[in-house]
Amino acid sequence: MNLYKLAFNNIRRKKLRSALTALGIIIGAATIVVLLGITAGATSAVQEQTDKYMYDVVVAPASSSGTYLMDSQTVSKVEKMSNLYGLREVTIFSENINGTRVNFEGVNDWRQVKLINGTQGVVINKATADKFGLGIGDKIKAKDQQLTITGISKEEQAIYVYLNQDTAQKVTGNKVSAIYARSHVSPNATADEIENQVDGVSVLTKSEKVAEIQKQTSQALLFIGIIACIALVVGIISVVNTMMMSVMERTRELGVLKAIGFTNWELKGSILFESGLLGFLGAILGVILGIIGIVVFANMLDFTDYIPQMMPVWLIGGVIVGSTILCILAGLYPAMRASKLNVVEALRHE
Repeated sequence: MNLYKLAFNNIRRKKLRSALTALGIIIGAATIVVLLGITAGATSAVQEQTDKYMYDVVVAPASSSGTYLMDSQTVSKVEKMSNLYGLREVTIFSENINGTRVNFEGVNDWRQVKLINGTQGVVINKATADKFGLGIGDKIKAKDQQLTITGISKEEQAIYVYLNQDTAQKVTGNKVSAIYARSHVSPNATADEIENQVDGVSVLTKSEKVAEIQKQTSQALLFIGIIACIALVVGIISVVNTMMMSVMERTRELGVLKAIGFTNWELKGSILFESGLLGFLGAILGVILGIIGIVVFANMLDFTDYIPQMMPVWLIGGVIVGSTILCILAGLYPAMRASKLNVVEALRHE
């Protein structure tokens, strides 16, 4: 007799009990996938939004300078500072078009702009497209220059146009609104040095606060993961109960198997395979249910852009492998008890 077939038959023989046991695993696995998936997506969103602020200092025109753009001479002085590295320039300006203020922003990383149509280059958001009736291929005026629209991004309340940073600088006469940079020394010391050596600028430090926010989101992911795992542990306990009941009900059957020559290791293997199979099937169904839940919640929370980050391979694989291993461990005690049955006493059991 094939012991693996025996395990399958035992699951089929007790359909309701096996289904209820698997249900506990399904609920636990689905809970982990949904909670950790949504948290992972939220963490990715926060980190994506804060990554662009990961700098030690940001240099911008001082309020006393009466301008919101730094000229090329000021930019050159700042970028020649020996303590700065990883510099990133950003140019932001606004235009009045038909009585409406339109914001223009230079983009270094187009991943921050969620396109719904077209390509990178000169991208208007949907609010701009609806306001002026513009589309891809139309022209929009910026600082007396006609720019050809190449794409449309997701809806935003403000009227925005996104340009390649190089284009934004050319349009404004090679001017920059802000310079983001990392520092080899203390950000505060660097900020003081820049303000003392370059006229008409103000310097802010921020990356420490941003790093703290990202750390907090990672801690939230860990905490929610622990909470979700509790649901899976409850399901694992039901596996222990099911396997113990199975051993008790099959005492005579197990005695017969030992009497006809099955070894203790073979009996253990049968019990462990049965519990592992329950865990594996429950985890597969739980993962499928969890993925459905993630898609539903992502649409409800308008997180559809982060669905891939909500279903990382480590989460899906970890839930399936972890559930299977934990269920095998849950069947270890019942398996050991089955292997220690006395043949004579087992055969007398009714």
